[in-house]
Amino acid sequence: MLTNLDRLHDRMAAIPADAVIGTMPENVLYLSGLWAMTQWIRRGPQAYALHPAPGRGTSCVVVGASAADHLTDGSAWVTEAYLHGRFPAEVIAGDAEGDAFAALLAQEPFADPIAALAAALRDRGLARARIAVDEVGLMPGHWQALAALLPEAVLLPAAAVLRDVRAVKTEEEVRRLRMAAEVAERSVTAALAIAREGVTEEELIRAFDARTVAEGGQPVLRCIGFGPRSALPNVVPSRRALRPGEVIRFDAGGRWGHYRADIARCAVLGEPSPRLRQVQRAIRAGLDRAHELARPGMRCAELFADVMETVRREGLPEYRREHVGHGIGLDGYDAPLLGPSSTEVLEAGMVLCVETPFYTLGAFGLQVEDTLVVREGGAESFMTTPADLVSV
Repeated sequence: MLTNLDRLHDRMAAIPADAVIGTMPENVLYLSGLWAMTQWIRRGPQAYALHPAPGRGTSCVVVGASAADHLTDGSAWVTEAYLHGRFPAEVIAGDAEGDAFAALLAQEPFADPIAALAAALRDRGLARARIAVDEVGLMPGHWQALAALLPEAVLLPAAAVLRDVRAVKTEEEVRRLRMAAEVAERSVTAALAIAREGVTEEELIRAFDARTVAEGGQPVLRCIGFGPRSALPNVVPSRRALRPGEVIRFDAGGRWGHYRADIARCAVLGEPSPRLRQVQRAIRAGLDRAHELARPGMRCAELFADVMETVRREGLPEYRREHVGHGIGLDGYDAPLLGPSSTEVLEAGMVLCVETPFYTLGAFGLQVEDTLVVREGGAESFMTTPADLVSV
């Protein structure tokens, strides 16, 4: 199970809410283990996870019939399902997963996802309850449709609540995030192993992706740029060839066990110039300071201010940033945000990406970004390679 149940139930009691419903794909997966592929690859398909408060009934999922086979592979810990729509298929008995899927399809499906969700709530005696609904994953009109089917229920927005719950990770989530970060590091190393004059950004990304896939991951974040293109924050790898003296900037990572990686490492073909060394020294000092400050009770806004001051003091007085890091989990930008206006406070179990990028458009970009978990005694880094400017 991925869910931080104690934190979830605490937040539900504070609302108060008799049930919480996840509708975004991240929240459905978090509450039930159901990874409904159609939800992740396009807008529109609806899958929900219903989690009642303790003593208010069992959890269940609402899913389209065509995606219900995801409940047969053993990854979801919530398997009671309310199906909507139909999936026509012939059946030859004898295959375990096929038989399990066929059993699900034998249900009489509901006409639409909201009708199925309303039935699930009624079956648990929650038709007059206070129900916290993740509003972000619903299609237009669905909130109103649910309210019409359950006129005596009180519907409350829950996206922000679930984001807060997901901010503090369970140990299983920490394990997956650590592996995701380590896979990303090894993928950077694999890409740099082919870096030489004339190699293209596209060739490096193919080497990066191949290692990620070989490690059981899925490529997601794939920013690799050379020279002036390294200063483009969202650079898409091109056929641009590497030249002597140029920076290679990686801001990259994939998914492993559905959890995200987001790390940054840089290299230079040949020896770094004095300016590159100056920038690298300053941003690395800021990164190191973020590691020192990441402990329970630290205000995110204060961490931001201290890291910014460190980078400026260490050689980049012109340094400007909107944030110096963010949480990571099922989403690439989980809570908290390490920014100047953040009101969040670090807690043990938060997993953070801390970063201090520097961009000079037309010349180069340098970036260092590590992943760490906040522990009671301070930060525990996931990284196995130093955030140095590597010469290749």
